[in-house]
Amino acid sequence: MAQDQSQLPIGVFDSGLGGLTVLRHLRERFPHEDFVYLGDTARIPYGSKSPRTIQKYLAQNLAFLNRLPVKAVVVACNSGSTQAHTVKSDVPLYDVIGPGALCASLTTKSKRIGVVATRATVLSECYPNEIHKLKPEIQVFQQACPLLVPLVEEGWDDDPITNLVVYRYLSPLLASNIDTLILGCTHYPILKKAFNKALGGRVQTVDSAEAIGDQIERDFQLHKLPAKHDGRTGTFKLYTTDVSDTFEALARRILAPLPCASIELAEV
Repeated sequence: MAQDQSQLPIGVFDSGLGGLTVLRHLRERFPHEDFVYLGDTARIPYGSKSPRTIQKYLAQNLAFLNRLPVKAVVVACNSGSTQAHTVKSDVPLYDVIGPGALCASLTTKSKRIGVVATRATVLSECYPNEIHKLKPEIQVFQQACPLLVPLVEEGWDDDPITNLVVYRYLSPLLASNIDTLILGCTHYPILKKAFNKALGGRVQTVDSAEAIGDQIERDFQLHKLPAKHDGRTGTFKLYTTDVSDTFEALARRILAPLPCASIELAEV
């Protein structure tokens, strides 16, 4: 008998723990769905890697999730999303670039959008390209922020040093008079306090978690993705390629108020 695809979980993949911000949003938005999360913590960060290396890691991690199996995969990692088009997948594959670009293009009033992201994401030009497909007249200003992911992974999300680093990165974008800022890395919403201090309420931020949630909801409604309808509250499992006490502690903080499930080691 063929397996009922609607009963399978949705996989969420990230290079580290930043994708837990996406998992938390999806879990709250679709409480009856089951989820499986994979954080490639052994090989973080992806943002400093070459496209070829990111493609290899992405293919290996998708293969792990498909073996579970899952009915869809969300590539929450922006650096991974820049290479999502290069890998084959037997299930629907969602990247965060397109939904984030769409949300930002609908949000901006001044037609001046800023993007903060890893070096790999900035160099790929994926956000400017997607935004210009939608609205060619929009100006896009990018800023690579290589120090932010290590600060988050270290647990320094609420620290004076982090506040200074964020302000330093945002200063050129604010000087460009942007009115909308894409947080082009799943780790950055964890730094929302620092971003809000630097932005001073003058700029709207776009979080990829909400944008990808909108797309999945549309696909549920259009029956492009089978929704679970048994009425039970969904579950979620957490896998990482390397487990540390720091990861577990920060995972609990990110997922709160959701209870943090046990974390299993994944062999990819």
